[in-house]
Amino acid sequence: MDAHPHTYLETPRLLLRRFTADDAELLIELDSDPAVMRYLSGGTPTAPERVRERILPAILAGYQKWGGDLGMFAAHERDGGAFVGWFILRPAPHGPLDEVELGYRLRQDAWGNGYATEGSRALLAKAFTELGVRKVWADTLAVNASSRKVLRKLGMTHTGVVPVPPGMLAIEGAEHGAVRYEMTRP
Repeated sequence: MDAHPHTYLETPRLLLRRFTADDAELLIELDSDPAVMRYLSGGTPTAPERVRERILPAILAGYQKWGGDLGMFAAHERDGGAFVGWFILRPAPHGPLDEVELGYRLRQDAWGNGYATEGSRALLAKAFTELGVRKVWADTLAVNASSRKVLRKLGMTHTGVVPVPPGMLAIEGAEHGAVRYEMTRP
């Protein structure tokens, strides 16, 4: 996949770009995989109308709100252009711009390829060197061993337990809580 006008970041194997109004089907397909949604909704797919009417418009509005520097970014393989998922680098809804959340959601067929680590590492570097970010944080369910492993590989530090969002309380393993990892600017 060649550089795209919405390109945000490139890594050796990935191209991260801003989502466009035409990307609803990518998000719908990603969120329709029960394995992908296991620790987010208990495996229940996100309703397509919710993606089209609420989620995608909110993603696009985020670019306006944060000047295109922060938000959710579609990830594609540089070799062949296959959509592999998305990455987030954004502040909390009412949080300071120099403290941002790092997150990702990848297609099941992209798991185990190191994409979560590669994309996240590049986002951390951009956050700290180009965007003036002071702190990056990530939350995941305590039972999500794969995500916790990625966060440790990135050098993020487990800083404690955080509340499980109310909509996630019925998910298998939610009774063990959620955990936060953080990294501050070197």
